[in-house]
Amino acid sequence: MYRQFYKLTGSPFQLSPDPEFFFGSRGHKRALAYLQYGVQQGEGFIAITGDIGAGKTTLARSLLAHLDTSKYVAGQVVSTQMDAGDVLRSVAASFGVTIKGRDKASILFAIEGFLTMAAMQRRRALLIVDEAQNLTLRALEELRMLSNFQVENRALLQSFLIGQPQLRPILQRPELQQLRQRIIASYHLGPIDREETQAYVEHRLKHVGSNGDPRFEPAAFDEIFRITHGIPRRINTLCNRVLLAGSLADKHVLDGSDVLSAAAEIEEELGGYVPPPDVMPTRGAVHQRRGAEPAEESAIFSQLDARLTRVESTVSATANAVRQMVRDVRGEKDELETVR
Repeated sequence: MYRQFYKLTGSPFQLSPDPEFFFGSRGHKRALAYLQYGVQQGEGFIAITGDIGAGKTTLARSLLAHLDTSKYVAGQVVSTQMDAGDVLRSVAASFGVTIKGRDKASILFAIEGFLTMAAMQRRRALLIVDEAQNLTLRALEELRMLSNFQVENRALLQSFLIGQPQLRPILQRPELQQLRQRIIASYHLGPIDREETQAYVEHRLKHVGSNGDPRFEPAAFDEIFRITHGIPRRINTLCNRVLLAGSLADKHVLDGSDVLSAAAEIEEELGGYVPPPDVMPTRGAVHQRRGAEPAEESAIFSQLDARLTRVESTVSATANAVRQMVRDVRGEKDELETVR
């Protein structure tokens, strides 16, 4: 709705990760440099962690979007509490590998055959494992075993583990010592600061054709940063609501009270949370005490983040499963036609 009002060519604050909107904050540039370093090394694991909504998936997709497909073939897996067998099937599905048997040996044989063929074509295989903190220890160990596939002392597969902060203590477990020894670089992606928050919002608006309409007042950016703690996905959620409310009120200049009102609406819709009177009492509240503890607002967005992550993981896992079923059926059909 607000796209037409502000004459924008797209949705600037969509929640789904899109490499076209990649914003190079100091932290994001550094994390991307680690990923690129990993690609150059051509072996081992790269581990990138960050809070929910910090931009990890967008970061990984930005890396993939700039790879030369004639030199690289990439697969992506989104982990949803997968065990060893599940992760192997998901890896096969991510590369489009048809599995003709259900046992582990058949799956490994199919994956190795695909990786070997890619190497013969002078293409390197990269595997992005998103939400890696959900993997079991056995699943992580299976990923390590995949890194053993080699041709002439050259690794056939390089993996990138992308996950939430709890991935870090998991990787420190004694059982994962061998995997840990193969991690050639790791980085924790933190939130962006107040100045970067403003630059992030303006960057996304400019990307969809904004020429200063809408315009956020400095106080609005102050409130956006204070409420969201500089987490990109939270910024997107809040700014979406601010622009919607602004378009309904025919406002082209948005101030701090507009941000507070939008945050209060989000809070009310979630339900179950009653803020203290001096924080955010009602929809449209503007009597915010400066310097108040922002933990309550953070809790609101954490609930949204967790809900969105569950939905994204479920959709991705379902899509991978459907693609694998289609490949299995086609494989059985080919076998029958061969026999006939």
